[in-house]
Amino acid sequence: MANAIVRNIPNTLTSCNLFSGCIAAYMAFHGNYKEALLFIVLGAMFDFFDGMTARLLHVSSPIGKELDSLADDITFGLAPAAIAFSLFKEVYYPDFLMPVAGIMPYTAFLIAVFSGLRLAKFNIDERQTSSFIGMPTPANALFWASLAVGGHSFLISDNFNAIYLFVLVVVMSLLLVAELPMFSLKFKDLSWGHNKVSYIFLIVSLPLLIIFQLSGIAAVIIWYILLSLATRKK
Repeated sequence: MANAIVRNIPNTLTSCNLFSGCIAAYMAFHGNYKEALLFIVLGAMFDFFDGMTARLLHVSSPIGKELDSLADDITFGLAPAAIAFSLFKEVYYPDFLMPVAGIMPYTAFLIAVFSGLRLAKFNIDERQTSSFIGMPTPANALFWASLAVGGHSFLISDNFNAIYLFVLVVVMSLLLVAELPMFSLKFKDLSWGHNKVSYIFLIVSLPLLIIFQLSGIAAVIIWYILLSLATRKK
């Protein structure tokens, strides 16, 4: 009995990630962006601990891997897509876009599609053991949730419109599957030489979070992308 409970601890955590993602998507569809952000963050925490727990308990399994990808596509694929969908419903449409105003919100689901592709690619790509190729789905989800919460007033103002939002959806979707090396925050030790990029990232991220507050996570994700571009090996 005890062994059965232990074996299912990681899958239980993954299921909690999936549950959090479902709630985040529901909140996003109703324009409750703060709650969506909260449950995406909660899902990310469960996602972090399920893999760690599986390794510590030596109970990794094929079903756990499949469940993890499914949960991630809901929490970090569907939920941010739902956020973008709701933003399309609120954003300003210039006159020339009015004929397609009813269609454009559905382009938000490109985020969910490309997140699924990203996760499938990650599962079979042996190059991504210590770093990433393309933007991780949790980073993309946190970007959208933070942007919707902290930048909402700007996003629905006349200074921003549906074209800009559509371009942002396309760019962020393509970054998920781009052949772009992106560093991981996994520390092998605490030395500066082995973790210089990670330390630089963390040092700059702290003031970004303080300055931009609720939209600070989105600023940190942009900083992560720029630093990955600047430090990639040619």
